[in-house]
Amino acid sequence: MSGGMLYGGDEIGALVFDPGHYSLRVGYAQEDTPKAEIPAVVGVAPDDSIKLEAEVKPDDSNVSSRPSQYKFYIDTTYLHVPRPNMELHNYMKEGMIENWDMFEKILDYSYDKIIQSEPQYHPVLFSESPWNQRHKREKLTELMFEKYKVPAFFLVKNAALAAFANGRATALVIDSGATHTSAVPVLDGYVISNAVVKSPLGGEYLILRAREMLDAMGIDLTPAALIAAKDVVRDKDKPRFTKKKLNFQPSNSWMTYMLKRTVQDFQQSVLQVAECPYDDRMVANIPAVHYEFPCGYHQDFGSERFKIAEALFDHAMLGAGHIAATSAGMCDVDIRPALYSSVVVTGGNSLVQVGFFNYQSAFFF
Repeated sequence: MSGGMLYGGDEIGALVFDPGHYSLRVGYAQEDTPKAEIPAVVGVAPDDSIKLEAEVKPDDSNVSSRPSQYKFYIDTTYLHVPRPNMELHNYMKEGMIENWDMFEKILDYSYDKIIQSEPQYHPVLFSESPWNQRHKREKLTELMFEKYKVPAFFLVKNAALAAFANGRATALVIDSGATHTSAVPVLDGYVISNAVVKSPLGGEYLILRAREMLDAMGIDLTPAALIAAKDVVRDKDKPRFTKKKLNFQPSNSWMTYMLKRTVQDFQQSVLQVAECPYDDRMVANIPAVHYEFPCGYHQDFGSERFKIAEALFDHAMLGAGHIAATSAGMCDVDIRPALYSSVVVTGGNSLVQVGFFNYQSAFFF
């Protein structure tokens, strides 16, 4: 797609975009880590300087037809501020770009605020899910060439990129993200598409389970963005805090997003995967973890923090081990040893504390 020009990542500053349901990672190809991680959510609110015809909720239809009447808020600093009539929109669905208007806003922000350079100077590499659809690939290619005028563009399966990043051309890639976990076999740099297996268990499932547990315990999950002040209380005492005085009611989409972020912080700080199948006697000997919520309530969490993450490996619920074994079993028998000996675990949900890979490997050996 580059018109016969030869490019090398170290010489020309090629950009890499890695879109996901939780965030978009963007950076330079020659660097080891992304330059920024931007939440895959755009806040849309009516522009106060423009008189709207009526009190209209900013949904997908009227935002795309009248974008000049709305303000768009991108990145954590802006999203975490409550604003009147601000609705939040995610551009991803099932690992594919769905809301192209919101996606363009995030690309504009990436070039203007993160890269701070004109797009026509940088070739672009985009990652995509193994099940991405042809018409979405064509739409993205058209967008990058016609709107952003990029000199070169390349789409690569994210599983192949994960394998190469770990120095393997052949691997079984277990990708556990926000909305799903997938097992993708990669042979000599190519994804074996007919052996890809998906499970609906991902980071959002763990957030749901964690919130159910916290609600059952009666813990107040008021987001930090709505708290003006709080007092220091003893362990397990009722929290004493003052909410910010707002002259409006935040939208349901904003409240849902902020509650998810509150529970997600608890998930990342407290939840843990055992290094072997769950056993009450084993986890009883592991020290508890202390955690304080934004409202000021705090307590120790013991064995319950292991039970939630255990669902990731439940065979009855398409756990990670089950889909990995199923995916490898769908491949030719001659390449299975190479897949079993090169298991690559990636995705944000694989960062659950301790033992994910050790536990995963127990299903193969």
